[in-house]
Amino acid sequence: MNRLKLILALLLIVAGCSSNPSNSMSGTSMPRSYNGTASVGDFLTITLDPATQTLIYTNLSNGDSGTVPYTVNPDGTYTLNDPRGNLLAAYEVPNYGLLVQAAKTGAYHDAPALITAVQKGSISVSTWAGHDYNYMQFRTAAGGIEVGSADVDAQGNVTASSYWPYGSESQGGDGAFHLGSFDVSAFQADPSGTFLKLADNNGSFDYVFGTPNGVFAVDTPNGAILGLKKAANKDFSSAFAGSYKAIYYQKLGATTGAGNLEAGAPSLGQATLIITAVGQVTVQDAEGNVMLQATLTPMADAQYLYGSAGELQDPCYGLFTFRVITASSQQDVFLTFMDRSVLFSSFRANLPWGSGNSYDYLYGVGLK
Repeated sequence: MNRLKLILALLLIVAGCSSNPSNSMSGTSMPRSYNGTASVGDFLTITLDPATQTLIYTNLSNGDSGTVPYTVNPDGTYTLNDPRGNLLAAYEVPNYGLLVQAAKTGAYHDAPALITAVQKGSISVSTWAGHDYNYMQFRTAAGGIEVGSADVDAQGNVTASSYWPYGSESQGGDGAFHLGSFDVSAFQADPSGTFLKLADNNGSFDYVFGTPNGVFAVDTPNGAILGLKKAANKDFSSAFAGSYKAIYYQKLGATTGAGNLEAGAPSLGQATLIITAVGQVTVQDAEGNVMLQATLTPMADAQYLYGSAGELQDPCYGLFTFRVITASSQQDVFLTFMDRSVLFSSFRANLPWGSGNSYDYLYGVGLK
């Protein structure tokens, strides 16, 4: 976690697009190249060739690589026919972003994860200098999610403030909030010019990549950090209303034991997010079952995260939340938008919150 806080610059992703099936294929017939981060903490380079209908990938973190044939479904998603059974399904915004369901990522080549990738392009520290971002972190342990903000000064130095629901549940609130900063000069440009790289003490690396329009992604051994620019004000914009096609990662009945090893039942799936003009959100799985439903509140208005009740240091304009409390459980849900894309995450645990409780979490990316 501490390393993560020092690079929290954050949050990405896959913006703009229609779920029209022709959109995925008509963008271009030329090969399209992406850099991606898996929520287990793997960095990948991916090339999708529509002429041969193959996806070629290299996982720089665990050494895996392969060429995967794919077919295009009527709804525009891809079915991946991976002979290794690793990459299962995908959805693409041509020449911008790519979402992939993966079954065999991580150091032991056996972890399900959501891969979020953006188009390769020349980037440097100056690409993000002087901008402010909201972010979500997606991971496959330690409660799965973290949300917050990161401000980048003119020199590219980052200060970050975040909320970690699992820290509140497991440590009685003491570990729920984090502040961090890092010196961006520590990152070195890769010879390709498309990502930055920072060595960790254990021989692994943190990777920073994104696009010149402000999309920012960080891959770390602790998971994927996805960031996008803050909005000008706190209010929900009706421009974000609509129906979004999403890929998600979910873990039910999770517990954390010795060595911070997390047990639980992970799964990947597809979902639909329906968001009204007043910010009411409904998340349905592929069978139409309702997974989440509530009305969004600007993060800045969630007083339990600020002041005497909490320690967030930024109003996070453009980040929204809602809290659902029943007699037996509490659930925090977060969403943030850019153009026609949405990042979403949820954490739920039984009441009273306390160390040893089981918990559920969910995160994903949606496009309309």
